[in-house]
Order: sequence, then structure tokens, then C-alpha cells
Amino acid sequence: MRSKKLYYIGLDVHKDSIWMAVMVDEQDLPIESKQLPNNYLKVVKAIAPYQEKGKVQVAYEAGCLGYGLQRHLSEFGFDCRVIPPTKVVRPGKDKRVKNDKRDAALIANMLKRREGESINIPTRADEAGRDLLRCRSDFKDDLKRAKQRVLSFLLRHEKKYESNRHWTLKHRKWMAGLQFDLAVDKMTYEYYLHYIENMEERIARVDEEIRKEAENERNAEKTRVLRAFRGIDYITALSFICEVGDFRRFATAESFMSYLGLVPSEYSSGKKIKRGPITKTGNNQLRKLLVESAWHYTKPVKESKRLAARRVGTSEQVITYADKAMSRLHKKYYKMLARGKEKNIAVTGVARELAGFIWGVMKMAA
Repeated sequence: MRSKKLYYIGLDVHKDSIWMAVMVDEQDLPIESKQLPNNYLKVVKAIAPYQEKGKVQVAYEAGCLGYGLQRHLSEFGFDCRVIPPTKVVRPGKDKRVKNDKRDAALIANMLKRREGESINIPTRADEAGRDLLRCRSDFKDDLKRAKQRVLSFLLRHEKKYESNRHWTLKHRKWMAGLQFDLAVDKMTYEYYLHYIENMEERIARVDEEIRKEAENERNAEKTRVLRAFRGIDYITALSFICEVGDFRRFATAESFMSYLGLVPSEYSSGKKIKRGPITKTGNNQLRKLLVESAWHYTKPVKESKRLAARRVGTSEQVITYADKAMSRLHKKYYKMLARGKEKNIAVTGVARELAGFIWGVMKMAA
């Protein structure tokens, strides 16, 4: 029986247009290359004839337009992948000449060479949760910049605080009592403070929405499991749930650590083995949250009142596993310090091992 021909279709997607290139195994150049409007029905109509003649693989590069096109094409039965930009390697001859037509052909050729590995496509619910979490992250960045602007304003007016610990209750009390010679300076200062207060209130409202999302029917059990660990609360728990999706797609703990960019880089050749800093590839947001959580394991091994409250309703098996992590990671931190490692490096090592524990408990809970 004659096997069906396989068609490789690369799409270069933009806001208003999509360039499509179609390749087959027998030829080095596209058998068709054309521009389409960015309308999924038009794309389906252009791809459908190839689906009737054989098998079709479609791919496009991940970007600001998200996963909408992939979801539409999948609903029509097409094998559509979204390739991470870091995997789209342009040959030397293509670096000087870049256009939509060549990019579409490049992606089609990647599929042809079996190099078009797709990123994980989140569900619509997971993507909504990610957007909420990233909204909070954006607000936090805005708040940090606003606070820095206030401190710079005070320095320009020779208002110096006695300590470097800013934005504590004591510091805020000091700020509230400041006086300015000119009314316009006082007004400017109050505008800055009101903006910060509004941002903090807005972040508090987003935090409440994150808590509700983490405790809804779909996420509640996973959230409960993750919050049993020291240093993990609603924001970190929901981030792992929404960003990772199905933990079973990682065969080993090491592959999950690699996904987070927490494994050492390596420059080895022959008998010479040299390992360097962590790779910092993969999911930057989760890596940052893990490192923040890892600092909690530098403290004595003890179940705090807050941790005990978070564990109410959690199975004894999960609590025992989380306690094992707390003891082991605390020891790891001080062993690394004893070997002469800097604090930041030791905490990164703890974060890497914490990732392994998270992978293990989520596989257990699946």
C-alpha cells in the first residue's frame, strides 16, 4: 500500500498577514509560497487541499500573537506546532537577507528535517491564569520604579533617611512627617505617594483574584499540594500550575530542572570537563520564583504557624514529602557554604533541588 505524501507547511505570522511556504521531501525548494491575510479561515482554506492529498504538518514561530492560530488549526484537524524562537536557527546566508517569504520556508524546512519541536500549548484556562500572574508582575515592576522615583526626589531635596532599609513601617512613618519649603514641592511629593498607594491597592486586588483562581475547582488540589512546601504560596503555586501544565511531559526531574534553566552550563571537549553557571534557558518567571522560595530553606528546619495553616486539609503523604524537602534542602545549603560556595550560588543549588521535589510531588498528585 502506497504511503501518503507528507507536506510541511511553514507560516510566518504577523498582525495583518501570514506568509505560507509548502515543502515536500523530494524537493529542496517550496512547491508553493504565497501571502495570506491573517484570517484563520483563509489559512484553513489554503491548507485543506494538501490535507486531502496526504498528511500535513504545520508550524509557526512563537510570538506576541499567542496560540490562537494553533488552536483554530487544531480544531480543524491539522497537526500545528508553535516553535520557540530560540530553536529557529537561520543559516549564515539567511542572516543578511531576511523577509517573510524566506522565514516561512525556513520553518517548513525545519519540519522537513524533523527539527520543528513544538513548545507546550497551554489550555485557555492556563493561559488566562498566566496573563493574570504576568499582570501582577508588571504592576510590581511599575511599583518598584515609582518607589525609586520617590527616593530620588527626596535625595534631590536633601531628605536622607538614617537607614538603607526603605519602605518599612518606620520608613513610611518618617516619610509621612516630611516638610517642604515650597508648596509645589509638597504637592509633587504627595502625587508620588498617592500613586504608590494606588499601585499597592491595585496589586492587593490582583493578589485576591490570584487566590480565587488558585482555589477554584480546577486548581484547588494542585495548589494545596504545592502550598505544603516552605516558601510556596498562592502566587508561586498558581504560576507552576499555569506555566507547566502537565508535569508528566517531563520524564525525569533533571529534564524539569533543565526546562527551568537551573542546570549548570558545560564546556567540555575530550578529557577536559568544565562546568559553568546555570544555563538560564527556559522559563525565566518560574526560575525567579524558585530562587525566591529557596531563600526560605536557609532558615532553621521548623514548621511555622503560617506553614501549618497552609497544610490544613493536605494529605499526610504530601506533608511528609514536603518535610523531607525542608530538611534536605536546609542541609544542602549549609553543606555548599561549608565547601566555600557563595550564598547566591548555594541558594541556586537549593532552587535546583527544590524543582526536583516539586516535579516529584506533582507527578505523585497527577
